[in-house]
Amino acid sequence: MSEDRTHVRVLDVDPELGYRLDEEERATARRYAVAEVRTLDPGPWEDAFEPPDEGAQVGLLVLDGLLAHELALGSGVCAELLGAGDLLRPWDEYQSQALSGWTASWRVLEPTRLAVLDRRFATVASRWPALLDVILRRSVMRSRSAGFLRAVTHMTRVDDRLLILMWFLAERWGRVRPEGVVVPLKLTHQLLAALVGAKRPSVTTALGELTSSGLIERRDDGSWLLHGEPPEEPGRRREQRERVAA
Repeated sequence: MSEDRTHVRVLDVDPELGYRLDEEERATARRYAVAEVRTLDPGPWEDAFEPPDEGAQVGLLVLDGLLAHELALGSGVCAELLGAGDLLRPWDEYQSQALSGWTASWRVLEPTRLAVLDRRFATVASRWPALLDVILRRSVMRSRSAGFLRAVTHMTRVDDRLLILMWFLAERWGRVRPEGVVVPLKLTHQLLAALVGAKRPSVTTALGELTSSGLIERRDDGSWLLHGEPPEEPGRRREQRERVAA
């Protein structure tokens, strides 16, 4: 982690947090809701499980960047992607886990900034329950996304899993272009395998099939281009392929 530390007005860098406040409340909250910013460079996040400092913490708010959270048990690996707006408390996630034989790790995929929502921030934010409600909702949404990814891993076909995953990522990170929807994430086959609960060779094969079908395209800069429309249901992927080909 970089040693450079700055401070930001949290509602300036994440205005959505204050959307339920009226104009006067938002102006006051903007002035006093300040947080330290820490910067993560790409690579393993070695001290992810260490609290930023002593005392109660609301958590770490991702301001920008991209992180991968991975869990490994035996030969199996699962993963989730975290980005701007996500609330993290990695030091609390595994304290009560007694099962042995598994490991957890965090990886920084793109330069990332985190706002440390510490005790001082919590004291200030407690003046506006609506602000705290929005912050807590971020945790619920992350749990919902993780549940969706678990459901994807139970789908039979790996190509269906990948197609659903790509459109799921497009909902959050996608950019609409005349030629399709661009997902500007440089995801390796290994990481995609962890996201959909498959082996890397199977993912490579499935991506080849999706590319041949005209549904997915890997761009020169490493991002992904999705053609057509989001699949209405996995069983109708062949119909979608035929529409794209036409």
